[in-house]
Amino acid sequence: MDEPTVEITGDPSDEEAAEVRVVGEMTEPVRRPLVRVMTDLLLNRPKLKRLRLDLCAVEYMDSQGLAALVQIERMAHPRAITVELALQHRAVARPLQLSGLWHRFTIIDHRTDTPEQTHEPLPPGHEHS
Repeated sequence: MDEPTVEITGDPSDEEAAEVRVVGEMTEPVRRPLVRVMTDLLLNRPKLKRLRLDLCAVEYMDSQGLAALVQIERMAHPRAITVELALQHRAVARPLQLSGLWHRFTIIDHRTDTPEQTHEPLPPGHEHS
């Protein structure tokens, strides 16, 4: 498979929100470009409050992809940036659910086999029952 692509796709004039689209597999090769884009956003948009990672074009994610998402969330946390994950495939939703990360992010669920919905993250210190 080709290398994954990571690109900023949101409105560049919006200082408080950014959208990053990932195309390809969420595996080890996506980490570096994703972290590079996040670093650029942190350096160039000091008022950033919301980051939407559009994973709708991702059809496979492994533990390294999950680790990359955790790294992005950790980079965003000190500046209180909300990280949203937009997804469309079960192959992305399932690893997030099984790992417990489903409850760490705001999830915008576009899967065709479920009603379109948004899942808010649990507050810090709370566990899913």
